[in-house]
Amino acid sequence: LDVDATIVIAHSEKEQATRTFKKTFGYHPIGVWCDNTGEFLAASLRPGNAGSNTTTDHLDVLSRAIAQVPASHRKKLLVRADGAGASHGLLDWLTTMNTAREHGRRGRSVEYSVGFAITETVREAIRLVPKDAWATALDADGEVREHADVVEITGLLPATTRTAWPVGMRVIVRREHPHPGAPLTLFEAADGWRYQAFVTNTTTGGVGFLEARHRAHARVEDRIRAAKDTGLNRFPSREYAINHAWLAVVQVAADLLAWLRLIALPEALKTCEPKALRYRFLHVPARLTRGGRRRHLRLPETWPWAKDAVATFTAVMAIPMRT
Repeated sequence: LDVDATIVIAHSEKEQATRTFKKTFGYHPIGVWCDNTGEFLAASLRPGNAGSNTTTDHLDVLSRAIAQVPASHRKKLLVRADGAGASHGLLDWLTTMNTAREHGRRGRSVEYSVGFAITETVREAIRLVPKDAWATALDADGEVREHADVVEITGLLPATTRTAWPVGMRVIVRREHPHPGAPLTLFEAADGWRYQAFVTNTTTGGVGFLEARHRAHARVEDRIRAAKDTGLNRFPSREYAINHAWLAVVQVAADLLAWLRLIALPEALKTCEPKALRYRFLHVPARLTRGGRRRHLRLPETWPWAKDAVATFTAVMAIPMRT
C-alpha cells in the first residue's frame, strides 16, 4: 500500500480551496494505492493548506484502504510512504497493527517502509560508518546499481534516538553520486555523496533488497499521474461536497482501468496511459447494430487496434457471471 498526497490547482474560488505549501491555490488530497494491482483504494479531499505529514489524515486513508483489501490478502501488508509519513503517530500505529491480537487481527503482519529525514543525529551516525560497511545498492530488477551504496546505521544512533521511536525500527541510508546540477547540503558537498534515509520494521532481507523495495514507492507518482488524467486534476464545482463525490467517481474510474488491465487488456494495450487507452480502445469508432434477434458490435477493419479491442471484449465476456 503506497500512500501519498498531491496538489490539485483550482483556477477559481472553490469551497475549502486555499493556498498550498507550494504557493499555489487549490486542494491537497491524500490517497492510497495498491502497488500490486494499481487500484485506488482510498482517498480524502483536503484543503490546500493541509499538512503533508498530518498523522490523522494518514491513519484515516490507511484504515479505509486496509479495509478494502480482501481478508485473505490482509494478513501480510507493506505500507510505504515518503518522508511525510515519518511521524511518531503513524509508525506507532503501524507497529500496533503488526503486534495487536484483538479484533481478529491475530497473525497479521504489517510492515512499513517510510522515508526518514537526514538530521544532524543521522549525519553523525553516517560519519561513523566504516568504509567497508557500505553494500552495493540494487535496482528494482535486482541488478547492481552503479555508484550507489546502502548501509544500516541503527546501531550507530544514540540510545535516546532509538528509544524515542518504535521498537524494531531500522534506519537504512543510501548514498549515490548526485546527478549534474543536483543541489547538495554542506554535509553532502564535503564528500560528494548524496544521502537518503528510510526506516523499516522488516527483519529479513539484505539492506540492498530493502532499499530497492522502498524506492519502488516512486511508482505511486505514476498512479497519481494516471488518476489526474482520469479526473483528479480538475474538481468541477464550487461546493466541497460535490467535489468530494467527484473524487469518489475518480476512484471508481481508476479501479475500472486497473481491473481492465489485470483481466482483459492484451499486452499491446496493458501499459497504455489513460489518454492513450482512451484513444486506442475506449473511444474506438464502433457501431452497435441489430439483426437476426441479435446485437452486433461492429469495429472498423482499418482501426489499428481492432484486433486488440476484439480480444479485450472476448476476455471480458468470458468472465463468469455471479448471481
